[in-house]
Amino acid sequence: MKWKMRKCPKDNIYTFKDTCQICGSKTVIPHPSRFSPEDKYVKYRIELKKGITLNC
Repeated sequence: MKWKMRKCPKDNIYTFKDTCQICGSKTVIPHPSRFSPEDKYVKYRIELKKGITLNC
């Protein structure tokens, strides 16, 4: 699915363009990724996000 709405991380302004019209930085997709209960890589994403090592 292609998202049209984008957000500037610096200005917190929503736009439809790939670059912010105010500061010129790249915009990001503000929607979270889909959740799957069978996700095999959730352990690694938690480690990256929190900066800790899990022994699962």
